[in-house]
Amino acid sequence: THLGGEDLDNILVSHFMREMKRKQGLDIAPSKRALRRLRTAVERAKRTLSSSVQASIELESLYNGIDYYSSITRARFEELCAEEFRKCLQIVIKVLNDGNIDKKAIDEIVLVGGSTR
Repeated sequence: THLGGEDLDNILVSHFMREMKRKQGLDIAPSKRALRRLRTAVERAKRTLSSSVQASIELESLYNGIDYYSSITRARFEELCAEEFRKCLQIVIKVLNDGNIDKKAIDEIVLVGGSTR
């Protein structure tokens, strides 16, 4: 399986789009420019969460002159992405089982990518 940063970005973009719709009645889906700006802000927030417990998103005049400000905690990010993380863990367990390797035999795990920090 593959779990990349873009998968997590998509989850966060969907989260913030739902929040905008709920709080402001704003649907930015028709605007490619607004979606691109949100995605860029989400990528930045995700990187911030690698080393901080909270990240802010501040987008002035995001759509139809409306500003959008929000924040997300690392705990909320992990909660939103938990299903994707579980899928990866299931594959690790399957590999261990297929190789008849006990998890106690693993000394080191190497993670790569921005969200692994």
